[in-house]
This record gives sequence, structure tokens and C-alpha cells, in this order.
Amino acid sequence: MKAKLLERRKPFDKSFISAIHNYPHFLNIWHYHSELELVCMIKSTGTRFVGDSILPFSEGELVLIGENVPHMWQNDKAYFEKESVLTAESITLHFRKDFAGEGLMDIPEMIQIKGLFERASQGILFGGALKESAKEKMLAIHHAEGFQRWVGLMQLLHELSEETKYCYLSSKGFQHPKEKNGDSRIDKVYSFTFNNFHRNITLEEVADLANLNPTAFCRFFKKNTKKNYSKFLNEIRIGYACKLLLEEKMNISEIGYESGFNNLSNFNRQFKSSMGLSPTEYLAKHQP
Repeated sequence: MKAKLLERRKPFDKSFISAIHNYPHFLNIWHYHSELELVCMIKSTGTRFVGDSILPFSEGELVLIGENVPHMWQNDKAYFEKESVLTAESITLHFRKDFAGEGLMDIPEMIQIKGLFERASQGILFGGALKESAKEKMLAIHHAEGFQRWVGLMQLLHELSEETKYCYLSSKGFQHPKEKNGDSRIDKVYSFTFNNFHRNITLEEVADLANLNPTAFCRFFKKNTKKNYSKFLNEIRIGYACKLLLEEKMNISEIGYESGFNNLSNFNRQFKSSMGLSPTEYLAKHQP
């Protein structure tokens, strides 16, 4: 699942792109782009991948993703069944951080929005009253023309920058593996991990992807991601376990093994270390 660079061409008479999507299911493309992306999920469910976060998504959520942060919305299996009548609907805004003009983000009045853009490097999931009104605000922006369209986005960004009810999605140490001088080794490691986290992965196996011995690989991975590989792998596994817990289709032991942990005690220990709660407590907290 290598992250694919998507390049968008905005209309010559507009400073940013808005779009309303209505598909049988979203495209399963693990991708990134130079624009920030604001997404309001109108109608759809599945799994959301943002950086090293894997969590379920549902209707009504509002997410801001920073520039060059890899992400993907993957619908549940029911959306891909032959007789499915389900639809995946969303409204998105794509804009560069300098869409308002070169240097504008450096003036004192823009400090909060500039900070919002910096925080978006982890992906932000919003709550609060703004989440409830986002759909109408984004639709109004989409249908507006000229100056009112520009003002609408600026006003929405200002409100997002003041919203206090939100959580980060990706870990702070996550860095997108951009190719430098033809070196795509970190990208290979990420792709391999996303595809194989559910099984046992040896250090020798993943080090071989980067053509390094295990000791050199550990230094290489830590230098490029600010965390060791075992922590990165566990974060992916725990994110997937959270999704399975909320689906309530397996017991906790089955979820632990399905997420890549070789025994229940290790799963419980790693889950509590990452989430601050045991799997049982996490499930109880999120039940209606």
C-alpha cells in the first residue's frame, strides 16, 4: 500500500477546490497531496487511515488533514457486495496553505489559522457544535462564487482554529516517507507494515526491505520517524484493534490475535500502554 502522490488542478478562477462526492464506495487509494484537506463525511462508514492511525469512521465526522499526510477512507465490506445499495457521500475542500496569498499567513491576525495548519500535520478530528454545522457551511462555500466563496473558507478556518473539542489522529512523531534522492526505503517499510501488521513481523524481515542489517535498520528508522519500529508497529495494531472492538463482532482474545498480538496478556498490556485503558474499559467507554 504505497502512498501515491495525487496532483490536483484547481480552476484558474478559484483559489481552492471544493467537491461533493457520491460513490458506491470510496476509492481505496493510500495517497497524499500538497493541499490541506477538510472532509465532512455525509454518509458512509468504514476504516479511516491517517498517517499511522487506523480507526473507524462514521457519518457526520469532520476531519482536517495537513499537507503531504498520507490518508485513505476504506469502506466496510458491505459496500463492495454485488447487490449493495449503500453509498459513500462526502464534501471536501482542498486548499494550499498559501491559498489566501503569499505572506498573508504571517500577519498577526492569522496566527490562529497558521497554528491550525501546523496542527493538521497529525490530522484533526473535530467535535463540538462546529461538527454539527460543518455540512451546511461547506455546502454554502461549494455553491458560493467569487469573494463570498473565499470569505466563507476563511471564516470556517477561523472557527476551526478556535474549536476546543478535537483530537489528533496520527502520532506526533509520524513523518510521511517522502522519497529523497531516489531512497524510498521508509515508504517500503510503511507499505509492508500496513499490509502485514496482523501477523508476526521479525526485525530481520523488515530490515531486509531497507537492505540493512537489524542494528542499522533500527538507527535508520528512528532517525527518519522519531520512534522505534516496534512502537510504530504496535500503534498500527492498536488502532486496528480499536476498530474491531467498536464493531463488537469478536471477543477480546480474538481481536488481539487478529490485530497481530501473539497472546492476550501482551495485547492487554500494549493496549493499556497506548490508550490508557484496557480493551474492556475502552469498549465500555464507547458503548452508548
